[in-house]
Amino acid sequence: MLYGQEDLRLEEVADPTPAAGEVVIQVGAATTCGTDLKVWRRGGHAKMLKPPTLFGHEAAGQIVALGAGVQGWQVGDRIVANNSAPCTQCFFCQRQEYSLCPNLTWNNGTFAKYLKIPAPIVQQNMLRIPDELPWELAAMTEPLACVLHGIGRSQVKESDRVVILGDGAIGLMFVAVLAEKTEVLLWGGNDHRLVIGKKLGAAQTFNYHQIPDIPGVVKELTDGWGADVVIEATGVPSVWENAIACARPGATVNLFGGCPRDTTISVNTEQLHYSELTLKGVFHNTPEYVRTALSLLASRQIPFELLISEHRPLSDLEQVFNDMKARKVIKVALTPC
Repeated sequence: MLYGQEDLRLEEVADPTPAAGEVVIQVGAATTCGTDLKVWRRGGHAKMLKPPTLFGHEAAGQIVALGAGVQGWQVGDRIVANNSAPCTQCFFCQRQEYSLCPNLTWNNGTFAKYLKIPAPIVQQNMLRIPDELPWELAAMTEPLACVLHGIGRSQVKESDRVVILGDGAIGLMFVAVLAEKTEVLLWGGNDHRLVIGKKLGAAQTFNYHQIPDIPGVVKELTDGWGADVVIEATGVPSVWENAIACARPGATVNLFGGCPRDTTISVNTEQLHYSELTLKGVFHNTPEYVRTALSLLASRQIPFELLISEHRPLSDLEQVFNDMKARKVIKVALTPC
């Protein structure tokens, strides 16, 4: 249970019971996420939750109970469920802009033995997972779907040079997917994570603690112009500004990392106008990308297991978040005990 800023408590709560259209799963593994870390540090999230609340949003597990009217599923099925589902009826859903749906059904509570899946998610965003796919890899479906959505909005071409700012799990997922078709330059602050970035296909990696002039180095490596696509994956306003400074004329800058509420950045209007920059804010995922993400994970084409630093019991959750805060781990797979 999350009660507020860095206030996480392990408690006994009543086992969930499925209402009509819902299912309950026994969690096989829940994975931690940079969003969870930000929510824990900030004490809440503008859209997804308000304390006190069940916590966690990435998990895969096995169905243990079905609500009335649930069809096509049975007890024992291995599934992964996204942490949201769009309403399908609103202005944005009618235009297939599902991540902008103001009526998204959110679900939290994966750091638990059992998790109830709301009916809209069962209908739209609950997927069967192959028997051979480990729980912890299936649990990464949600963040990978967000990354695929981000890539889909970034207008990336095969000949592009892409700069990724951030060596957290999301930044490394961007590296893993994009490195298959583009030249990726990864910036981060942790040498161990940068090594993993290399293993996932980054052409070059840089530690900003040692080389602080990120835009200067990017321009040196790109004939003085800057990157074709820049993806910001930290959620720090100053890094958003750095991302824009790394972009060549005509570039797309994907401002993917969610910053703290009510923060602002400064943009050079001359650069924005005369360089014809495209600045994109990209949020969350859509049902299409959830399915694509699970398919990519199941293919085992990319070694996403490199992102799992540890396997820990749920009782270690508070220590896990402190380790994440100290950047000792990337993602941790938690199992109920």
